[in-house]
Amino acid sequence: MRALLDTHFLLWVAGPAGRLPAEVWEIIADDENELLFSTASLWEIAIKHSLGQGDFQVNPGVLRRELLADNYVELPILGEHAVTVATLPRIHGDPFDRMLVAQAIVEGVELLTVDAQLARYPGPIRVF
Repeated sequence: MRALLDTHFLLWVAGPAGRLPAEVWEIIADDENELLFSTASLWEIAIKHSLGQGDFQVNPGVLRRELLADNYVELPILGEHAVTVATLPRIHGDPFDRMLVAQAIVEGVELLTVDAQLARYPGPIRVF
């Protein structure tokens, strides 16, 4: 499985144990799975970290280094991703989440998320 973790899951991977659902830990622990993180998530974390928002205490540079060291694959934002965002219905207003949905659709990877609203989009989206 190729899986793109949403921003919350990335924060929970980096944070104290216990917040990440057990089923997601199983996916992460399976060496057969290719785990991806989006530069959109790093961008969101960087913005919210600089604003001092509660759940965004992790340093985005440190998080990126740790994810790469743990063999996660960084998924850059491409023009095709941006164009796909424009074709999505306005189900969700968060531009970062909309980008993750577009990336999952374009790349054919499963988006793992806690946001049930994202499941209303077409595409490979799995809510925990």
